[in-house]
This record gives sequence, C-alpha cells and structure tokens, in this order.
Amino acid sequence: MKTRAMGPRLQQDLQRYPAVALVGPRQCGKTTLAQSLGGHYFDLEDEADVLKLDLSWDRLIEGSDLVVLDEAQSHPPVFKKMRSAIDRRRRCAGRFLILGSVSPSLMREVSESLAGRLGLVELAPFFLDEVGAEALDALWLRGGFPDGGILGSEAMPGWQRNYLALLAQRDLPAWGLPSKPQMTERLFKMLAVAHGTPWNASAIGQSLGLNYQTVNSYMDYLEGAFLLRRLQPFHANVRKRLVKSPKVYWRDSGLLHALSGISTMDALLSQPWVGSSWEGFVIQQALSRLSASGADCAPYHLRTSDQHEIDLLLDFGTERWACEIKLTADPKADDLARLNKTADLIGAKRRILVSRTLTPMEAGTCASLNLPGFLARLADTMKGVRKKG
Repeated sequence: MKTRAMGPRLQQDLQRYPAVALVGPRQCGKTTLAQSLGGHYFDLEDEADVLKLDLSWDRLIEGSDLVVLDEAQSHPPVFKKMRSAIDRRRRCAGRFLILGSVSPSLMREVSESLAGRLGLVELAPFFLDEVGAEALDALWLRGGFPDGGILGSEAMPGWQRNYLALLAQRDLPAWGLPSKPQMTERLFKMLAVAHGTPWNASAIGQSLGLNYQTVNSYMDYLEGAFLLRRLQPFHANVRKRLVKSPKVYWRDSGLLHALSGISTMDALLSQPWVGSSWEGFVIQQALSRLSASGADCAPYHLRTSDQHEIDLLLDFGTERWACEIKLTADPKADDLARLNKTADLIGAKRRILVSRTLTPMEAGTCASLNLPGFLARLADTMKGVRKKG
C-alpha cells in the first residue's frame, strides 16, 4: 500500500478528538487508509454490518479499540448513539472514525449530533508527493484515483466513465440530487467544457432547459460529492474592477479527460483547452499538499476587468501568495513581471510562476518553479509555520 500524506494528520486528530470524520470522493482510498489503523470496521451501507454493529455496540463502546464506520451518513441513528457514548467518556480520544463520500448529508448529521466532539479530515485522490515526480504526466492524464487512475493505467477511460455513471444513476439520487441520471450525465459533459472558466449557471441552464437556481443547486451536490470545485473570487479594495464570478474546476483531471474523450498524452496536448486542464491540475495538487500539511489557508482566484489575473491566490491570514500557472517549459520574464504587477494590487508577499520549467529560479519573494518545486516550497513553508507555532 502506498503511504498517504494525510495519514499523520489523521492520526494526530485521532489523538486529539473522540471522533474524526474522514471525508472525500468515493474510491479515493478512505477505506484502505482507515483499515490500516486497525480497530473494528463496519460498512453502514451493508445491512449485515449494520446488524453486527447494533449487536456489538455495548461491548465496543466499553472498550478502547477504534470503531470505523464507513458511509456513516447512510445510517443516521448511529450519530446519536456516538454522541451518548462520547459524552460518557469525554476525555477518551480516538474512539470513532467516520468515513463519508458526501459532505452535506454527513455534515448535517455531524453538526446536529457531534458538534465540538469531532475533527474533520478531507482525503483527496493521490497527489504528486504521494506517487513521485516521475509520475507527473501519468497523474495529470489519468488522475489520482487508485483503481482507474494513477494506479490502474489500463482501466482509463472506462473506469472513469463507469464511476461517473454510477454516481449519476445511484449515489447522487440517493444523496438527494433531484436530477434524472440522463440530465446529470449531460451536466457532467457541460461542466467538462466549462472547466477553468468563470461559473455561469444561466448559460449552462439555458443549454439544459433549467433555470440558474436549479443549476446552482445541482452544482452544490456535485461539490458536496467532491467532484467539482468553485474557486471563489478574491475581493479587495483595489482601483481596478474585479471579476466577481467563481471559476469552476473538476477536482480530478482523469475524470475531466475521460469526459472529453482523452486517454493519451498526445491527444491531451493537442487540445485547445490543455492549458485549462494543466491549471486545474496544478491547483488541485497545491490544495491537496496544503490540506495534508494541515494548513489554514483560503484559496481564491483574482481577475481584473483589464485581464490581469492571479490563477491561484493563497490567503494564509498573515500573508498572501500570488501564483500564476503556465503550461510552458520556457516561461518568460514578462510572465513574472505581469504577475508582480497584479500581485502588487493585493499586497501578496510571495509571487510564484508555476510552469514545466527545467531551470527553477528564485529571487527574494519571486520564484519561477516547476510543479514538484512548488509543492516542495509549500511543504517547507508549512513546516516552518508549525515550528513557530
């Protein structure tokens, strides 16, 4: 089993809280990571496991072993039982690990029953630090899912298409999405076209015969299932007019490429939208690295009315990083100069141009880095923050 970067953070939270929720998309490796910790495992989508849990509950809560509850939102009564068990031994940490593939319904149960008693950890599919820099192109093309992505190269694109079909036909309706499966699959394809662009619910709704409120509600479900991300615009008091729409990205590049009929690097590099694919891939890698490091960071994008842009703005509270993402092996000085000019508008402390360069360079607060170098810089910075803390 490949080591997951989120493992240490998960174990730290289990030492700190009575219960921890490990959330993330289906098939991203939550169950494998949870079972590596030992304890007693129950899949609450399986009626037999629900019965076993019910019959062994009194014995389990009196012991000290970890109880792992997979797809916990499928069996809501367990949350009140957990609250009662936790409150009887409030100082005892690491008793329950809850796994979930859909954020809204799980968080609703958590907020009603386990507020103040639980830590929250989000596991993404594999990212570059977990598979090695030599796998960069394979990870970008196929995505980070273990079975059909980076660890299952022969399965693409069939695995991704089946994955999305099952979500549309079974999981999303079970989680409350009122859309018919055929409509959901049409929406998936339209969102593949919209990847890396400002979010326009009205335009998508017009194509689907839906109003923008309905499209936005559907998008909420897709975000809650960890499929899509709406990167919010940064609002600041600057002299230029700012674009106020979020930008929409598929979190996993393999799903995006499968929806677009892409299964080879040659085919990917010939697409007119390949730059948007690279941009979304880099953003996901950076946010996965920060999440695994336990960083308290809010991500944004920024774009002015005269086309000055910051693809990824990282707000750490005490400082801001402005990151421009270019699909080129030969970044120009003008690219960094343009980034600096925009970064000055919001007082960004660090300015980083992320590309495919083979000659990374740093000078003061400015840097031109490739993706492995960028992720290393994020990791080093987070280590420094933890030492100061």
